[in-house]
Amino acid sequence: MNSVNNPENNGESISGFKIKDYAIYLIMLGIFIVFAFFLRNRGFLSIINLMNIFRQTAIISIMAVGFTFVIASGEFDLSIGSTVALSALIGSLMLQRTGIFPSVIAAVAVGAAIGFVNGFFVVRARMPSFLATIAMMGIIHGLARWITHLQAIPVLNDRFTYIFGGGNLGPIPTLFVWTLIVMVFGQIAMVKTLFGRKVLATGGNVVAARLAGINTDKVKWVLFIIMGMIASLAGLLYTGRLHAARYTYGGQDLFTIVAAVVIGGNSIYGGTGTIIGAVVGSLILGMVNNGLILFGFSVDQQVIFRGVMILVAVALSPSAPKE
Repeated sequence: MNSVNNPENNGESISGFKIKDYAIYLIMLGIFIVFAFFLRNRGFLSIINLMNIFRQTAIISIMAVGFTFVIASGEFDLSIGSTVALSALIGSLMLQRTGIFPSVIAAVAVGAAIGFVNGFFVVRARMPSFLATIAMMGIIHGLARWITHLQAIPVLNDRFTYIFGGGNLGPIPTLFVWTLIVMVFGQIAMVKTLFGRKVLATGGNVVAARLAGINTDKVKWVLFIIMGMIASLAGLLYTGRLHAARYTYGGQDLFTIVAAVVIGGNSIYGGTGTIIGAVVGSLILGMVNNGLILFGFSVDQQVIFRGVMILVAVALSPSAPKE
C-alpha cells in the first residue's frame, strides 16, 4: 500500500481521530498555555482578565455566527458594521420615546430591512454580494451619521442596559448568555435542520443544489435578512454595554469577524459551516489581543498579527476550488 495516499499516514486520521477536525481547539489550547506561562505574573489568568476576554469577544462571536451562514452559502455581507450602528441609533432614539419592546422591534426591523435590500440586489438584480453590500455599507453609514449629526444617543434605561450587555447573572455577564444562546441556535440550525443542509448545499455547488430542487435564491435572501437582524442585536448589545449609541459602532468589526470565521475553519469559498469554530476563532483573536496587550504590543502590531493569522488560515484552507 502506498503510504503517501494512506489517510492514516498523512496526518488526516490517526486511529479514527481526525486531527484537522480538532485543530482549532488544539490551537486555542496551545495559545492559552503559552500565554498562561509567559504572562502568569501579569494577570492573564486572573478571573477579571478572563471575563474581560469573554466580554470583549461576545459581540464579535454573535456576528460571526451569522456571518458563518452567509459565507457558507458562498456570499459576503460587508454592510454588517454599518447595520450595527444604524440599528443601535434607531433603537436608542425609540427608547427615548417608548418602552424597551418597541425599541428592540424597531432596531431589529432596521436590520431585517437592510438584509432584505441586500438580498434583493444579490438575488434579483444579480449583483455580486461583495459589491452590493459594500455599496449598502456606504449608504447606511451615511444615514447613521446624518440622522444624529454625529452625536451620541445616551441610554438611561437601566433595565435595557442590564438585559442588553450591561448586566450580570451572578458572576456571568449577560453578554455571555446572549453569545451562548445565539451559538446554540446557530449550531442546531446549521447541523440539525433542513435549512442548514440547504445553506451548505447552496455554497458547495449552487447548480447541483438547484437541480436537487433547492430554491437557492430564497436561501440566500433569507440569510441576508437573518444577518441583518443579528447585526441589529449586536447594535443593541453595544448600546446596552456602553450606555449609549454611536454612529461608530461596528465600524472596525468586519475585519475581526471575517478573521474569526476563517480562523475558525470556515472556507471563504462556501460549502462549509462550523458555528462553534467561528466562536472559537473569535475567542482566539480576543485571547491573542489580550495577550499582546499584556506583552506590551501596540494596537498597530495587533492588527498586523491578525492579518498574518488570516493569511495563514486561508492558505491552509482545504476547501479552495479545484481547477
